Amino acid sequence: RMVEGTATSKLDPFVISGSKVLEGVGTYLVTSVGVNSSYGKIMMGLQAENEETPLQAKLARFANWIGYLGTSAAGLLFFVLLIRFLTGLAGNTDSSAKRGQTFLDILIVAVTIIVVAVPEGLPVAVALALSFATKRMFKEKNLVRHLRACETMGNATTICSDKTGTLTQNKMTVVAGLLGTNINFARDIDLGDKDKINLTFTAASDRLSSNIRRLLLQSVAINSTAFEGEEDGRATYIGSKTETALLTMVKEFLGMGPVAEERAGVEVVQLFPFDSDRKCMGVIIRLASGSYRLLVKGAAEIMLQHAILNLVDVSVESLDTTELSKEAREQAAASIECFATQSLRTIALLFKDFPQWPPAGAETLEDDRSMAKFEAVCRDMVFLGVVGIQDPLRDGVTHAVRKFQDAGIVVRMVTGDNVTTASAIARQCGIKTEKGLVMEGPKFRQLSDQDMDQMLPNLQVLARSSPDDKRILVSRLKHLGETVAVTGDGTNDGPALKMADVGFSMGMAGTEIAKEACAIILMDDNFSSIVKAVMWGRSVNDAVSKFLQFQITVNITAVILAFVSAVSSSKMHSVLSAVQLLWVNLIMDTFAALALATDAPTEKILNRKPTPKRAPLITINMWKMINGQAIYQLLVTFVLYFAGYDILGYDSKCASLNHTAGAVMRCTETMHTELNTIVFNTFVWMQIFNVFNDRRLDKKLNIFEGVLKNYFFIGINCIMVGGQIMIVFVGGKAFQIKAIDGTQWAVCIFCALPCLLWAVVLRCIPDIYAKVVFDFVGKIWLAVAHPVMTINFKPIGKALTTIFAPTKRFSKQKMARFSRTKAPEDEAIGEIVAVADVEAADGSGPELKLASPPNSPQPRYSSAEFLTQPPTITFTDFDRASRPS
Repeated sequence: RMVEGTATSKLDPFVISGSKVLEGVGTYLVTSVGVNSSYGKIMMGLQAENEETPLQAKLARFANWIGYLGTSAAGLLFFVLLIRFLTGLAGNTDSSAKRGQTFLDILIVAVTIIVVAVPEGLPVAVALALSFATKRMFKEKNLVRHLRACETMGNATTICSDKTGTLTQNKMTVVAGLLGTNINFARDIDLGDKDKINLTFTAASDRLSSNIRRLLLQSVAINSTAFEGEEDGRATYIGSKTETALLTMVKEFLGMGPVAEERAGVEVVQLFPFDSDRKCMGVIIRLASGSYRLLVKGAAEIMLQHAILNLVDVSVESLDTTELSKEAREQAAASIECFATQSLRTIALLFKDFPQWPPAGAETLEDDRSMAKFEAVCRDMVFLGVVGIQDPLRDGVTHAVRKFQDAGIVVRMVTGDNVTTASAIARQCGIKTEKGLVMEGPKFRQLSDQDMDQMLPNLQVLARSSPDDKRILVSRLKHLGETVAVTGDGTNDGPALKMADVGFSMGMAGTEIAKEACAIILMDDNFSSIVKAVMWGRSVNDAVSKFLQFQITVNITAVILAFVSAVSSSKMHSVLSAVQLLWVNLIMDTFAALALATDAPTEKILNRKPTPKRAPLITINMWKMINGQAIYQLLVTFVLYFAGYDILGYDSKCASLNHTAGAVMRCTETMHTELNTIVFNTFVWMQIFNVFNDRRLDKKLNIFEGVLKNYFFIGINCIMVGGQIMIVFVGGKAFQIKAIDGTQWAVCIFCALPCLLWAVVLRCIPDIYAKVVFDFVGKIWLAVAHPVMTINFKPIGKALTTIFAPTKRFSKQKMARFSRTKAPEDEAIGEIVAVADVEAADGSGPELKLASPPNSPQPRYSSAEFLTQPPTITFTDFDRASRPS
C-alpha cells in the first residue's frame, strides 16, 4: 500500500521485539533496540524498586538492637576487666609477655562476646527458609521468581482472583441457547424452567433454514480470531476459549468445514477487534449482492441494548425482520438471566445489512475515511440469538476458598462476565456470601477514593471489569493496609500484577509480559495451588520466628554467663572460652537455622489469621519462652559454676591429697578445668534440647509432632550431638576442656534435660500475666538504657561520620563522573541491509550490517547476537523480482 500510495497513518508496520517472521521477503528497518524499543519500554516500565517487606524491616531494626546491646555488653566487660588489669599492674610480678597475653585474653573475650551477640545468622536463617520453601513450592506447581514473595504470601490478607482458567477449568462448551426469540435448545444442563420446552441441538439446527444456518455460521466463523491447529497430536481450535467453544458448536451441529475455507470464500472489509470496554467484536463482509453486512458478537445483556429488530421466522429462507417487541425483548432478557444464574457465560449474536460501506452519514476514522467507527454503525441491530457457555469449576476450588476464609484471607473475584453470571459462580465457589457486595467495573471506577474505601471491605465480586479496574482495586486495597495477592494472565494485567504485594501469573495461559510482572507462576493455572503458597509463606515466617526465639535465648544466656564469670574470676577468664563460644555460635547461627527452617507446613497452619504488618516481631508467648529458658539456663550454669566445687566435692578431693602445695595447686587447676567443662557441656546440651522446644510457637505441648518426617532436623541434631561428644572427649587444649567420666556426663544431661519440662510450665502461664510483667520491666529498661545508649553511642557515631565523610564524598564524585562518561549501549539506529546470503566473519551465520548515522562506528551483529536480543523491526513485503539488490 505504501508503493501504491494508498497507505494511511492507520497502517501500522511495526513489529514488537522478539516477534518471528514466518514467511515473506523484504527489508527490515531497525528503529530502536534494547530499552528504546516498545518491548523494552514495557519491560522497563515493569521495573520498580522492591519495597522492603514487613519482616525484613522488623528484622533489620531488631538486628540493630541486638548488635547495640551486644556491643555495649562487650565494651562494658572490656573496660571493667581493663580497669582491673591496670589497677593490678603495680603488684603484678609476671613477665611482660604474660601480662601482654592477659591483656590479649581480655580483648579476645570481649570480641568473642560481640561475635556471639551480633545476629549474623539472621540473614542465613531467612535465606535458608526461603530457599527451602521455594524448592518445595516448585513441587507444588508454584514457580517462585522472587524469594521475597514467599514471605509476603504468608501474610496475605486478600486475594483478587480471575475467574476463567483460574477458578474454572477454561474448558468452555456451549450448553444452551436461544435462536431468534422462539427456539430454545439445551444439553447436559437443567435450566430450572419447566414451562419452557428446550430442544436438543440437532432438533434446533433442523428447524433452521439454510440462509439462517449460513448467517449463524458466518457470525461465528468469520467474526473470530481463533484458528485450527494441533495440541498434543490432535486437531483442535486455538485461540480464545469462548471462540473455540462457538466454533465447536457450529462444526458439530451446522456442518462447518475447515475454518480457513469458510473465511477464504468471504471478503472482509473491516474488522472491529474485541474491546474490553465495549465487551464485543465485529466484522464487515461484502455480500454477493454487493451490499455489506455487519456481524457482531459480545456480552449478551449489552448487545441486547443495541438490538431493535429480530427475525420474523428462522425457519424460512428470507431474512425478514420485525420490531423487537417488549415481550420478545423480555423473553430474550429472561433467557440471558436464566443462563447467567446457571453460571453460564452469555454471548449474543447480532447483524445488520448496509447498502454501502461506510454507510452514508456515518462517522469515519480521521486517518482513514474508508473505515467507519464502530459506535456509529453498531445501532438498530437485528437480534440473531444468544448462547450460554459453560466453564466448569476446577476440582478443589470450593475447598480452597473455604481454607482461605478459615485462614482469615478474603477472596475476591474479578471477572469480565456480567453481574448475574459472576454472582452465580461466586456463590458456587463460596466467595459470595449473603452480605457480600457485587459491583460492575464501570460503576466501580467512577467512585471517589473515600466511597471506594468504605465499600471495599464488603466487595466480593467485581463484574464486567477491565484490567485497569483490577489495578485500581489493588491500589486501594494496599492503601487500606491490606497485603494483596493478584492473579492474572494477560498483558494488560501486568500493572496490577506488579503493583500487588504478590502477583500470580498463569504458567500455561499467561503471556510473557504477565509472567515477567508476576512474583510467582502457577504452572498448572490452578487456584488451589495458591493455598500451598500461603502455607509455605507462613512456614517461612514461622521458621524465622523459631530461629529468633532460639537465638535470643542463647544470646542472653551466653553473654550474661561470659560477662559474670569473667568479672567474678580472679584470673579474669570466662567460664566459656573464645573457642567454646565460637562453637556455640556455630550451633546458634548455622545448625539451628538449618534445623528450624526445614519443618514442612501442615494444614493446621491455615487455622490462624494473617499476621498484621504492624504486629511485633516477637510475640508475648515468644518473650515468655525466651526469658523463661534464659532464667533457667543461667540459674543452672551459675549454680554449677559458683557452687560446683562444693556440690561435686572438688575441694575435699584436693585437700585430702598428702602432697606438696604445687600438687594441690595442679589438682585445683585440673578440678577447675573439669568444672568449666561440665558447665560448658551442660550449657550446650540445654541448647540442643531447647531446639526441640522452639519447634512450636503456640501453646500446644507436643514439641515432637512431625519430627520423624523431617530428616534434616534429625540429621542436624545428630551432627550437633556427635560434635559435642567428640569435643568433650578429644577437644583437649584446643577447647580448654578436660574429658569427664560417666557420672559427670549424667550431671550434665540431668541438669539440661529439665528445660523440656520447664517449657511445659512456661506454656501454661497465661500471656496476659506475662504481658503485665514485660511491660513493667520494659518501661524500667527504656528509662535506664536510653540515656546510657545515647551518651555512649552518639559521640561514637558522630566521630565515625566525620572520619568517613571525605571517603563518601569521593565515592559519590567518582560514580557521578562514571555515569556521565559511560556511553549508551542501546541507541543504534539504521537500516539492516544484506539480510541474508552474507556470512559473518566468524562463520556463525548471516551477518546483519547496521547502517549508522555519519561519523559513528559501524555496529555489526552476528545472527547469534541478533537472536539473543532481537530489535524492533518494520517489515514490508516485496516480490523476489522487485527486491532491491
